[in-house]
Amino acid sequence: MTKLVAVDALCGFVANALEAQGVPSEDAASVAELMVEADIYGYRTHGVFRLRQYLARLNGGGCNPTPTVCVVQETVATGLIDGDNGLGHLAMSAARDLAIKKANDVGIGWVGVRGGNHAGPLALYVRPQAENGLLGMAAAVGSANHVPPFGGSDLLIGTNPIAFSAPAEGPDPFIFDMATTVAAMGKIKTLIQQGEPMPEGWMVGKDGQPLTDPTRKSEGFLLPIGGPKGFGLSVAIGMLAGVLNGAAFGSDVIDFTSDTTSKTNTGQFVMALNPAAFGLGDDFGHEAARIFAEMRASEPLPGHDPVRLPGDGKTAAAAEVRSTGVTLKPALRRDLDLLADEYGFAAL
Repeated sequence: MTKLVAVDALCGFVANALEAQGVPSEDAASVAELMVEADIYGYRTHGVFRLRQYLARLNGGGCNPTPTVCVVQETVATGLIDGDNGLGHLAMSAARDLAIKKANDVGIGWVGVRGGNHAGPLALYVRPQAENGLLGMAAAVGSANHVPPFGGSDLLIGTNPIAFSAPAEGPDPFIFDMATTVAAMGKIKTLIQQGEPMPEGWMVGKDGQPLTDPTRKSEGFLLPIGGPKGFGLSVAIGMLAGVLNGAAFGSDVIDFTSDTTSKTNTGQFVMALNPAAFGLGDDFGHEAARIFAEMRASEPLPGHDPVRLPGDGKTAAAAEVRSTGVTLKPALRRDLDLLADEYGFAAL
């Protein structure tokens, strides 16, 4: 049976868990808020579900509980942030805020991150742009390699996600957040936790045959979206989020789940773009809403639901969750109770 937990209570629980591993209270509260926000917007594989992994890395010494997040290089339109191997949410939120400031000042802001860690869903770092009339983009090198180069057999690429946002008149901005694999590894981990099978087409074994048992994920490969196209996109993200920032890519990537002691040097970037720099301003949101309305009005194919745009309904759904509470599935609730007992902090 699923459980509803008040947003404030869940934030407090996560913050207490992080503080128990030496994270300063202000940082713990900031990270907890972002983790719970992921659940509020429906990104459940990248929200509170990840707490066990974060605590393991803090406890193992692989993640710095007291980082000094700082800008190490900057121009009027670009910046590079060093996350000092702290919790990834801290560096990415700093990158997002700096990118937005630069976009408002000079039209565009592009901020890279090195020395980061897993930071939850990229949607957290592009939604604020759209809510403030800007376009946003973010991408990251995955926190473990689960994909071989197309046609190869060595695991050298991660899920390498990318997200994009745009303002539109109406309740919902355009928010698009995806992995460059058919499924994110987080989805497979939730299937394991809940004891459910994996759909065919997500992974193949080393014999090239479909793999549907999620507990055997280490025996196979995640599949890229669109075959060689997804492979190419994931490499491009690796260049922009990894190599360009002096962060890990390829064989340098550390598996942040199996290795809790090594620095990951995760690479990411956040971009903000101001339509005013192109003479549009608020007209962009008006035009986007008009085009989106045309798309939603398209007659559905037989057997299909009405057309939806990425982000549709998210604002109202999030407001409902803030009011009623976050839904926790039984397996996750049990794990959170176990974590409180294992690490010695107050249970929910």
